[in-house]
Amino acid sequence: MAAVNGACLGGGVELALHCDARTISTAVRHFACPECFLGIVPAWGGTQLIPPLVGVETAVKFVVANPMRQNRVLTGPQAFELGFADRLLEPAEFVDESLAFAFALELEPSRSRDGGSHPHENVTEVIRKARARLDGQVHGAAPAPYKALELIEGACSGWTLEEGLRAEEEAVGELLPGREAQASLYAFDLVERRAKSPPGKPREDPRPIRKVGIVGAGLMAAQIATLVVRRLEVPVAMRDVSEEALDSARESIESELAEQVAKGRYDEGKARFLGSIISTGTTYENFADCDLVLEAVFEELETKQRVFAELREHTRDGCVLASNTSSLSIAEMGADVGVHFFNPVAVLPLVELVRTADTDDAALATAWAFAEKLRKRPVLVRDAPGFVVNRVLTRQMGVVLDALEHGNSVEEADDAILMLGLPMAPSVLLQMVGPRVANHVLETLHDAYPDRFQLSQTLANYAEGKDEIVVQADEPKTQDEILESALEAVADEIRHLLEEGVVAEAADVDTALLLGAGWPFWLGGITKFLDQTGRSERMFGRPLAEIGEAAPAK
Repeated sequence: MAAVNGACLGGGVELALHCDARTISTAVRHFACPECFLGIVPAWGGTQLIPPLVGVETAVKFVVANPMRQNRVLTGPQAFELGFADRLLEPAEFVDESLAFAFALELEPSRSRDGGSHPHENVTEVIRKARARLDGQVHGAAPAPYKALELIEGACSGWTLEEGLRAEEEAVGELLPGREAQASLYAFDLVERRAKSPPGKPREDPRPIRKVGIVGAGLMAAQIATLVVRRLEVPVAMRDVSEEALDSARESIESELAEQVAKGRYDEGKARFLGSIISTGTTYENFADCDLVLEAVFEELETKQRVFAELREHTRDGCVLASNTSSLSIAEMGADVGVHFFNPVAVLPLVELVRTADTDDAALATAWAFAEKLRKRPVLVRDAPGFVVNRVLTRQMGVVLDALEHGNSVEEADDAILMLGLPMAPSVLLQMVGPRVANHVLETLHDAYPDRFQLSQTLANYAEGKDEIVVQADEPKTQDEILESALEAVADEIRHLLEEGVVAEAADVDTALLLGAGWPFWLGGITKFLDQTGRSERMFGRPLAEIGEAAPAK
């Protein structure tokens, strides 16, 4: 018998499955087979033992769908409900009750490992639908989940366990040396090791954060305020010129707190307390005792300059003044540091921490600690237009807009980029970011780098609410040509980022794209893919990994 009372992932799950019975604690928060997320497949029997135990549909969700949805995991109660364990036990008596259950097994008739059959399931149909979902999600770019489906289907076809184990071993032997698996392991190392002890983290002790101010009450401001009050549980002062916007922000925050109550994460008293420590107003009267203030107003330099000039009059010495700008100069607006979150704030873990020539170590350390307390992963960048993620994404979007303006349809351009296996089509990403914001970022980057960031009348139309493509010529490209142009544009922009020292090395770009844009592990962010496929060498004469101030010396 296996007794699962902590994180149980991959091989741990498979070892437990080889046992005749399993108990699991209600305190377990991570129960999963994440192998497909890493470009490989379970190879200690997972694909063979899970289908007969819990059914093919649950097996597909557990082995394939959950890993490909940003590596979702099960809790102990969820695993028990799905049939992975025979007993769900409370932590206090877990060991004693598990032992008692193990002794009781000796008195039972011989148990079958397969857990019973699931005759109601149409295996062929379940696998077909799963493949179709994968096609829509990764567009064939990641081989591991498809191979896992083959193994699950084989387990349901009458393979013996020995035959299934041999098939798993052969699959891993094929996948592990491959480009996708190697890139995935590189990406895993970035987000699980490097991002937790990142280079550039200041050694100075951060100042305490006992109260936070937020200027602005739009979508991002409300999301940030919600996260601050939930994670830090300190008073939050919000200021906006519009009472209507403030009312809407408060409604959004209270709705999120109510949702946490409905999910059982807070009781109603805790939610009421968190709601009570948020103050809103059209003046700065509640900002005098703030330790950190984050500006999140409209992306207009003059407006932000005015906000920071006002903040310096209404905050005390030592208060860190930060901006959530997505593209403008931190130094020019008069902020101490940039703290750039990504939408949706609660989901994407990246924060670009922007340091200017005038940012002191204490302010940076405080902003860094602030981000970490919000359970975010900071990546240090220098003050440059668009920073990292928006520069890369805007350069890619430029290729897409150019294709539209030369006769390609939106669907053709989307499908071309999606061949990489990216999580979101460019047209969907544009709507999520907002055409108005995207166009402003493009204008900012055009002002700084006019040769690389061309203005788009089509995007300007979208920003004004007109769904109108301005076709300049009827010269459509093939999807392969669009994709190659996008990859070359992205590679070129990353080279500039590294040569300008916006980040220290290619690993920082990859970390930012993995955590801030959801780019898949099997690309290794993107520089790993560009280096693996020889594009970097062809374009620049060397891999991107060898460019930058922290690149290894030759």
